[in-house]
Amino acid sequence: TVDIKARVDACSSFHGFDHEGIMSSGGNRALNSIKTCEIIAGATVDIKARVVTVKGKRGTLVRDFKHLSVEVYKKKDDKTGKDVVVVEKWFGSKKELAAVRSVCSHISNMQIGVTQGFEYKMKLVYAHFPINVDCQKVGNSKVKNRIEIRNYLGQKVTFGINMQEGVEIDRTTEKDEVRLVGNSIEAVGTSVSQIQQTTQVKKKDIRKFLDGIYKSSRAIIE
Repeated sequence: TVDIKARVDACSSFHGFDHEGIMSSGGNRALNSIKTCEIIAGATVDIKARVVTVKGKRGTLVRDFKHLSVEVYKKKDDKTGKDVVVVEKWFGSKKELAAVRSVCSHISNMQIGVTQGFEYKMKLVYAHFPINVDCQKVGNSKVKNRIEIRNYLGQKVTFGINMQEGVEIDRTTEKDEVRLVGNSIEAVGTSVSQIQQTTQVKKKDIRKFLDGIYKSSRAIIE
């Protein structure tokens, strides 16, 4: 068997190969693209068959990367001696190489989520008819995970939106403001989008009718 990694190391000086970057094969495709992601304090990362499980004090997140043809594994960093997550792609096209950094970003966000968490705030904006919101618990949830919106543009209809799994919503001490908290940035962001799109003005001039619930801030919980 030919040790490919050994051959790459042997010819790295000739090609100017950087293990944190991309090595070109001389053709249209890059020979190798590799990125590393640090494992932050308080987070535990397990990888099995491209299924990444991240555990922390706030909970556990699992993400499946089997739809991407990349290698994902853990190893010891040569400089620091700490464990890092390595994402690697051999002979990838331009789109396939873009997935390498994307996977690293996802894993990094998962670690921040289980150790610190993500927080979004939304403002209730209205000109005449005050928007009334009510945050409730649905099912067996221990936290409030549903919002009901009433009197939007004076309508009698009630708009109800269930949050994504693991997302908590509640009123803040500020007037006309709600707060969404969760471990998964995708779940919290999707919930924010659903609320904002539900209260989107239809069949009216949006320059004049600005009523709605809009995202006002995003932060990492300290």
